[in-house]
Amino acid sequence: METLISPSLLSANFIDLRSDIDMINRSEADWLHLDIMDGVFVPNISFGFPVIQAVAKECKKPLDVHLMIVHPEHYIKEVAATGAMMMNVHYEACTHLHRTIQEIHAAGMKAGVTLNPHTPVSVLEDIICDVDMVLLMSVNPGFGGQKFIPHSVEKTKRLRRLIDESGSKALIQIDGGVDDKSAPMLVEAGADVLVSGSYVFKAADPIATIHGLKHCK
Repeated sequence: METLISPSLLSANFIDLRSDIDMINRSEADWLHLDIMDGVFVPNISFGFPVIQAVAKECKKPLDVHLMIVHPEHYIKEVAATGAMMMNVHYEACTHLHRTIQEIHAAGMKAGVTLNPHTPVSVLEDIICDVDMVLLMSVNPGFGGQKFIPHSVEKTKRLRRLIDESGSKALIQIDGGVDDKSAPMLVEAGADVLVSGSYVFKAADPIATIHGLKHCK
C-alpha cells in the first residue's frame, strides 16, 4: 500500500484558505487533516464547525477530522453532517471509548483513536479490531511546528506489531514534526498515513513537498 498524505489545515493561510484548499485539490494529497482544539483538552483553540463546513464545500479530498477536545462524543452528529470521512477522538478524552467508536460508525464515518506521546499502544489491545485508524501524536498536541519526538518511531513499530498480531485492519497515522527526515523512518516502521502541517504549507512548493512525502522511501 502506498503512503497516504493528509496535510494539516492548521498550518494553512486562514486569510486565503480558498487558495490553499485549491492547492490541496491539485496535489497528490489523499486527505485533508482538520485539528479541532477547544482550549481545554489541549492548550490552544483552533477552529470549529463553520470553518469545517466551508472547507467541506471547496475541498475535493476526504476530510480527516481530529477532535482534540473534551467530550468528543457530544459532536458526532455535527461532524457527520459536514460529510467527514474520518472522525478521530483521543483515547485520553473518552471514558467510554468503545461506545464512542460504535456511535461514529453508526453515523456513517470511519473511526479513529489518537494516543498522546505518553500513552502506550497497549491500551488499545481490547479495541484495536474495532477501529479504522490509530493516530500516534509524535509531538505534544496543541501547537503546530513542534519538533518530532524520536521515540515515536519505536512506538510505531509496537503499534504495527499489535495490529498485525490481532488481525486488525486499522491504519497507522502519525502527526507531528513529519518532514523529509522523519517520514522515511516512520514509513519503514509501519506508518500508513502521514499528517504534515507547516512542512507542507510553509514550503516554497507545497505540491512538490506533498509529492516527496508520498513517495519517500
